[in-house]
Amino acid sequence: MSILIDKKTKIIIQGFTGKFGSFHAEEMIKYGTNIVGGVTPGKGGQTHLNLPVFNTVKEAVKNTGATASILFVPPAFAADSAMEAADGGIKTCVAITDGIPSHDMIRIKRYMRRYSKTEKMTLIGPNCAGVISPGKAMLGIMPGHIYKAGKVGIIGRSGTLGYEAAQQLKNLNIGISTSVGIGGDPINGSSFRDIIEKFEEDNETNAVLMIGEIGGPQEVAAGKFVKENMKKPVIAYIAGLTAPKGRVMGHAGAIVSAYGESAVEKVELLKQCGVKISKNPSVMGETVKSALNGKKN
Repeated sequence: MSILIDKKTKIIIQGFTGKFGSFHAEEMIKYGTNIVGGVTPGKGGQTHLNLPVFNTVKEAVKNTGATASILFVPPAFAADSAMEAADGGIKTCVAITDGIPSHDMIRIKRYMRRYSKTEKMTLIGPNCAGVISPGKAMLGIMPGHIYKAGKVGIIGRSGTLGYEAAQQLKNLNIGISTSVGIGGDPINGSSFRDIIEKFEEDNETNAVLMIGEIGGPQEVAAGKFVKENMKKPVIAYIAGLTAPKGRVMGHAGAIVSAYGESAVEKVELLKQCGVKISKNPSVMGETVKSALNGKKN
């Protein structure tokens, strides 16, 4: 099974009738994703792309049986949309939206504490490319044609580096079980450690590629989990080896403020945890290939 979505997963789109929601809905439907409807407050009862539109997530879940959603709503409304998804019974929610204020993300994470571990929604993002299980479903904005189905899991903060890794692996005839973009913001819904644990439990994943960058403790925390719990090989590329300390580099979360947050320090700490390091982005695929040690992929 896939770690988050598969062919049978029923998905709704929050912000369904907007420009971006409409465009990416069509792309996901073309890919074969099981989109069953969408939510746009005030437009309930209408149809869009031959699918029903609902006023609320609860109404959409009740009528369609959806268990996953994707947010295409402006930053000012994204927090309310994510909390509505959690309250409406959604189990996996991808927040594509960029520019959500950090205090709003804190509010979302605090809100989700009210749910038990078995009932708690998995939030991916924000400011991310989404999730794809090649040949099964796409819940995001990535170019689906570059992903080949297989046995390597990918987790990354950078969407474009995730695309590059997927293309390199495809060129080497290595496939992907699921690729997850966790987003480049300082506070995100799911961390590297959260997703890498799911890959360890997934019988369709033989190895994991983690694409990190400067800033924050997430990669090192994932490395510690790898050292203590992972039986599968983990490969990492950390972007930002030449970045000056104290400067934001692209992503809002990519700023070094403490020990272990620079690329050089992260690489050294991950090596100590048994993670194989890709020296630069052009050899991510080759590094994964060498780590597989002949495993079928």
